[in-house]
Amino acid sequence: MKNCFSPEERKEKIEYLLGKESYDFDDLVLIVSLLRSEGGCPWDIEQTHKSLRKGFIEETYEVIEAIDTENPTLLREELGDVLLQIVFHADIEREEGRFDMSGVSNDICAKLIHRHPHVFGEVKVSDTAEVLSNWEKIKGVEKQRVTHTDKLRSIPPMLPALMRAQKVGKKASFFDFGTTEEVIAKLYEEIDEVKAAIAEGNGAHIEEEIGDLLLTVTSLARKVHVDSEEAMNKATNKFIDRFERVEDATISEGKDIEKMTMTELDAIWNRIKA
Repeated sequence: MKNCFSPEERKEKIEYLLGKESYDFDDLVLIVSLLRSEGGCPWDIEQTHKSLRKGFIEETYEVIEAIDTENPTLLREELGDVLLQIVFHADIEREEGRFDMSGVSNDICAKLIHRHPHVFGEVKVSDTAEVLSNWEKIKGVEKQRVTHTDKLRSIPPMLPALMRAQKVGKKASFFDFGTTEEVIAKLYEEIDEVKAAIAEGNGAHIEEEIGDLLLTVTSLARKVHVDSEEAMNKATNKFIDRFERVEDATISEGKDIEKMTMTELDAIWNRIKA
Protein backbone atom coordinates (compact mmCIF):
# COMPACT_ATOMS: atom_id res chain seq x y z
CA MET A 1 0.00 0.00 0.00
CA LYS A 2 1.77 3.10 -1.25
CA ASN A 3 1.88 6.23 0.88
CA CYS A 4 -1.08 8.33 -0.21
CA PHE A 5 -1.88 11.83 1.05
CA SER A 6 -4.39 14.26 -0.43
CA PRO A 7 -2.93 17.70 -1.20
CA GLU A 8 -4.70 19.04 1.89
CA GLU A 9 -3.37 16.25 4.12
CA ARG A 10 0.17 16.71 2.80
CA LYS A 11 0.05 20.46 3.42
CA GLU A 12 -1.37 19.95 6.91
CA LYS A 13 1.30 17.41 7.89
CA ILE A 14 4.14 19.51 6.49
CA GLU A 15 2.88 22.57 8.37
CA TYR A 16 2.65 20.44 11.53
CA LEU A 17 6.27 19.32 11.16
CA LEU A 18 7.58 22.79 10.32
CA GLY A 19 5.80 24.18 13.36
CA LYS A 20 7.55 21.88 15.83
CA GLU A 21 10.65 22.82 17.83
CA SER A 22 11.64 19.19 18.49
CA TYR A 23 10.74 15.83 16.97
CA ASP A 24 10.10 12.29 18.17
CA PHE A 25 10.08 8.81 16.66
CA ASP A 26 6.54 9.14 15.28
CA ASP A 27 7.63 12.28 13.43
CA LEU A 28 10.46 10.34 11.78
CA VAL A 29 8.00 7.70 10.56
CA LEU A 30 5.75 10.47 9.19
CA ILE A 31 8.66 12.25 7.44
CA VAL A 32 9.70 9.03 5.67
CA SER A 33 6.09 8.48 4.59
CA LEU A 34 5.92 12.02 3.18
CA LEU A 35 9.25 11.63 1.38
CA ARG A 36 8.12 8.38 -0.29
CA SER A 37 4.58 9.50 -1.17
CA GLU A 38 3.38 11.12 -4.38
CA GLY A 39 4.73 14.65 -4.49
CA GLY A 40 7.61 13.71 -2.21
CA CYS A 41 11.30 13.21 -3.04
CA PRO A 42 12.06 11.38 -6.35
CA TRP A 43 15.21 9.79 -4.87
CA ASP A 44 13.44 8.47 -1.77
CA ILE A 45 10.56 7.10 -3.85
CA GLU A 46 12.95 5.11 -6.06
CA GLN A 47 14.76 3.33 -3.22
CA THR A 48 14.50 -0.41 -2.55
CA HIS A 49 15.95 -2.74 0.08
CA LYS A 50 18.85 -3.58 -2.24
CA SER A 51 19.60 0.01 -3.23
CA LEU A 52 19.77 0.94 0.46
CA ARG A 53 21.86 -2.09 1.47
CA LYS A 54 25.31 -0.55 1.00
CA GLY A 55 24.28 2.65 2.75
CA PHE A 56 23.02 0.67 5.75
CA ILE A 57 26.41 -1.03 6.07
CA GLU A 58 28.25 2.29 5.79
CA GLU A 59 26.03 3.94 8.41
CA THR A 60 26.67 1.06 10.80
CA TYR A 61 30.43 1.47 10.45
CA GLU A 62 30.08 5.20 11.04
CA VAL A 63 28.39 4.39 14.36
CA ILE A 64 31.37 2.16 15.19
CA GLU A 65 33.73 5.03 14.35
CA ALA A 66 31.85 7.33 16.73
CA ILE A 67 32.06 4.70 19.48
CA ASP A 68 35.77 4.08 18.91
CA THR A 69 36.59 7.81 18.90
CA GLU A 70 34.38 8.34 21.98
CA ASN A 71 32.54 11.17 20.26
CA PRO A 72 29.02 11.44 21.75
CA THR A 73 27.95 14.22 19.36
CA LEU A 74 28.88 12.12 16.34
CA LEU A 75 27.36 9.00 17.94
CA ARG A 76 24.01 10.76 18.38
CA GLU A 77 24.04 11.81 14.71
CA GLU A 78 25.09 8.41 13.38
CA LEU A 79 22.57 6.51 15.49
CA GLY A 80 19.94 8.76 13.89
CA ASP A 81 21.20 7.78 10.43
CA VAL A 82 20.91 4.09 11.33
CA LEU A 83 17.42 4.65 12.75
CA LEU A 84 16.43 6.32 9.47
CA GLN A 85 17.58 3.22 7.58
CA ILE A 86 15.42 1.00 9.80
CA VAL A 87 12.33 3.20 9.37
CA PHE A 88 12.97 3.37 5.61
CA HIS A 89 13.14 -0.42 5.21
CA ALA A 90 10.03 -0.86 7.37
CA ASP A 91 8.15 1.68 5.24
CA ILE A 92 9.03 -0.23 2.07
CA GLU A 93 7.56 -3.37 3.64
CA ARG A 94 4.48 -1.45 4.79
CA GLU A 95 3.87 -0.41 1.19
CA GLU A 96 3.97 -4.08 0.20
CA GLY A 97 1.48 -4.96 2.96
CA ARG A 98 3.83 -7.34 4.77
CA PHE A 99 4.66 -5.47 8.00
CA ASP A 100 5.29 -1.97 9.32
CA MET A 101 7.36 -0.24 12.01
CA SER A 102 4.92 -1.22 14.75
CA GLY A 103 5.45 -4.85 13.77
CA VAL A 104 9.20 -4.40 14.02
CA SER A 105 8.83 -2.84 17.48
CA ASN A 106 6.45 -5.58 18.61
CA ASP A 107 8.77 -8.38 17.54
CA ILE A 108 11.89 -7.00 19.23
CA CYS A 109 9.95 -6.36 22.46
CA ALA A 110 8.56 -9.91 22.43
CA LYS A 111 12.03 -11.31 21.72
CA LEU A 112 13.66 -9.38 24.57
CA ILE A 113 11.00 -10.53 27.06
CA HIS A 114 11.27 -14.15 25.91
CA ARG A 115 15.08 -14.19 26.00
CA HIS A 116 15.31 -12.64 29.48
CA PRO A 117 13.42 -15.18 31.61
CA HIS A 118 15.67 -14.20 34.54
CA VAL A 119 14.07 -10.72 34.40
CA PHE A 120 10.54 -11.42 33.16
CA GLY A 121 10.19 -14.97 34.49
CA GLU A 122 11.29 -17.28 37.29
CA VAL A 123 14.70 -18.35 35.93
CA LYS A 124 17.66 -17.68 38.23
CA VAL A 125 21.12 -16.74 36.93
CA SER A 126 24.35 -16.05 38.80
CA ASP A 127 26.46 -14.20 36.22
CA THR A 128 26.75 -12.89 32.66
CA ALA A 129 28.09 -16.21 31.35
CA GLU A 130 24.91 -17.94 32.46
CA VAL A 131 22.78 -15.21 30.85
CA LEU A 132 24.58 -15.68 27.52
CA SER A 133 24.30 -19.46 27.75
CA ASN A 134 20.54 -19.26 28.33
CA TRP A 135 20.22 -16.72 25.49
CA GLU A 136 21.90 -19.11 23.04
CA LYS A 137 19.73 -22.04 24.16
CA ILE A 138 16.50 -20.03 23.79
CA LYS A 139 17.65 -18.67 20.42
CA GLY A 140 18.46 -22.18 19.21
CA VAL A 141 14.96 -23.37 20.04
CA GLU A 142 13.37 -20.31 18.39
CA LYS A 143 15.37 -20.75 15.18
CA GLN A 144 15.06 -24.55 15.21
CA ARG A 145 18.83 -24.95 15.17
CA VAL A 146 19.14 -28.59 16.17
CA THR A 147 22.70 -29.52 15.20
CA HIS A 148 25.98 -27.72 15.80
CA THR A 149 26.29 -27.33 12.03
CA ASP A 150 22.96 -25.48 12.03
CA LYS A 151 24.46 -23.04 14.51
CA LEU A 152 27.62 -22.56 12.45
CA ARG A 153 25.65 -21.94 9.25
CA SER A 154 23.46 -19.39 11.06
CA ILE A 155 26.44 -17.01 11.42
CA PRO A 156 25.90 -14.49 8.57
CA PRO A 157 28.35 -15.13 5.70
CA MET A 158 28.40 -11.40 4.90
CA LEU A 159 30.15 -10.58 8.17
CA PRO A 160 33.77 -9.40 7.88
CA ALA A 161 35.77 -12.59 7.27
CA LEU A 162 37.93 -12.46 10.41
CA MET A 163 34.90 -11.75 12.59
CA ARG A 164 32.94 -14.61 11.03
CA ALA A 165 35.87 -17.02 11.40
CA GLN A 166 36.26 -16.19 15.08
CA LYS A 167 32.52 -16.57 15.71
CA VAL A 168 32.49 -19.95 13.96
CA GLY A 169 35.50 -21.06 15.99
CA LYS A 170 33.86 -19.98 19.23
CA LYS A 171 30.68 -21.93 18.52
CA ALA A 172 32.79 -25.00 17.65
CA SER A 173 35.21 -24.47 20.56
CA PHE A 174 34.79 -28.10 21.69
CA PHE A 175 36.46 -29.05 18.37
CA ASP A 176 39.57 -26.99 18.98
CA PHE A 177 43.27 -27.13 19.80
CA GLY A 178 44.01 -28.07 23.39
CA THR A 179 46.68 -25.46 24.07
CA THR A 180 48.11 -22.24 22.65
CA GLU A 181 51.32 -24.10 21.80
CA GLU A 182 49.36 -26.53 19.62
CA VAL A 183 47.83 -23.64 17.68
CA ILE A 184 51.27 -22.06 17.16
CA ALA A 185 52.63 -25.39 15.89
CA LYS A 186 49.69 -25.58 13.47
CA LEU A 187 50.46 -22.02 12.37
CA TYR A 188 53.98 -23.00 11.32
CA GLU A 189 52.55 -26.04 9.54
CA GLU A 190 50.13 -23.82 7.59
CA ILE A 191 52.98 -21.44 6.66
CA ASP A 192 54.92 -24.39 5.21
CA GLU A 193 51.84 -25.37 3.19
CA VAL A 194 51.53 -21.81 1.86
CA LYS A 195 55.20 -21.96 0.80
CA ALA A 196 54.61 -25.28 -0.97
CA ALA A 197 51.54 -23.91 -2.77
CA ILE A 198 53.49 -20.83 -3.92
CA ALA A 199 56.30 -23.07 -5.21
CA GLU A 200 53.68 -25.12 -7.05
CA GLY A 201 52.34 -21.93 -8.68
CA ASN A 202 48.65 -22.91 -8.52
CA GLY A 203 46.59 -19.78 -7.77
CA ALA A 204 43.58 -21.64 -6.42
CA HIS A 205 45.77 -23.76 -4.15
CA ILE A 206 47.63 -20.68 -2.89
CA GLU A 207 44.31 -19.01 -2.05
CA GLU A 208 43.13 -22.12 -0.21
CA GLU A 209 46.30 -22.39 1.88
CA ILE A 210 46.35 -18.68 2.75
CA GLY A 211 42.72 -19.09 3.86
CA ASP A 212 43.75 -21.98 6.12
CA LEU A 213 46.58 -19.84 7.50
CA LEU A 214 44.24 -16.95 8.32
CA LEU A 215 41.72 -19.33 9.91
CA THR A 216 44.47 -20.70 12.16
CA VAL A 217 45.44 -17.14 13.12
CA THR A 218 41.85 -16.53 14.30
CA SER A 219 42.08 -19.75 16.34
CA LEU A 220 45.24 -18.44 17.99
CA ALA A 221 43.59 -15.06 18.66
CA ARG A 222 40.58 -16.75 20.26
CA LYS A 223 42.85 -18.94 22.37
CA VAL A 224 44.64 -15.91 23.85
CA HIS A 225 41.41 -13.87 24.17
CA VAL A 226 42.14 -11.40 21.37
CA ASP A 227 39.49 -10.18 18.90
CA SER A 228 40.87 -10.85 15.41
CA GLU A 229 38.90 -8.06 13.77
CA GLU A 230 39.99 -5.44 16.30
CA ALA A 231 43.60 -6.64 16.20
CA MET A 232 43.63 -6.37 12.39
CA ASN A 233 42.14 -2.88 12.46
CA LYS A 234 44.67 -1.70 15.04
CA ALA A 235 47.53 -3.20 13.04
CA THR A 236 46.29 -1.47 9.88
CA ASN A 237 46.01 1.87 11.69
CA LYS A 238 49.52 1.41 13.09
CA PHE A 239 50.82 0.72 9.58
CA ILE A 240 49.18 3.90 8.23
CA ASP A 241 50.61 6.00 11.10
CA ARG A 242 54.12 4.65 10.54
CA PHE A 243 53.82 5.00 6.78
CA GLU A 244 52.88 8.65 7.26
CA ARG A 245 56.03 9.20 9.32
CA VAL A 246 58.14 7.45 6.67
CA GLU A 247 56.61 9.63 3.97
CA ASP A 248 57.14 12.78 6.05
CA ALA A 249 60.79 11.79 6.50
CA THR A 250 61.31 11.29 2.77
CA ILE A 251 59.63 14.62 1.98
CA SER A 252 61.82 16.44 4.53
CA GLU A 253 64.86 14.91 2.79
CA GLY A 254 63.59 16.09 -0.59
CA LYS A 255 63.15 12.56 -1.92
CA ASP A 256 60.37 10.85 -3.91
CA ILE A 257 59.10 7.90 -1.87
CA GLU A 258 58.12 5.95 -5.01
CA LYS A 259 61.67 6.17 -6.39
CA MET A 260 63.44 5.02 -3.22
CA THR A 261 64.62 1.45 -2.78
CA MET A 262 63.07 -0.88 -0.22
CA THR A 263 66.41 -0.93 1.60
CA GLU A 264 66.24 2.85 2.04
CA LEU A 265 62.60 2.77 3.08
CA ASP A 266 63.18 -0.14 5.48
CA ALA A 267 65.96 1.82 7.16
CA ILE A 268 63.58 4.74 7.81
CA TRP A 269 60.78 2.36 8.86
CA ASN A 270 63.00 0.58 11.38
CA ARG A 271 64.25 3.88 12.77
CA ILE A 272 60.66 5.06 13.32
CA LYS A 273 59.61 1.69 14.73
CA ALA A 274 62.49 1.81 17.24
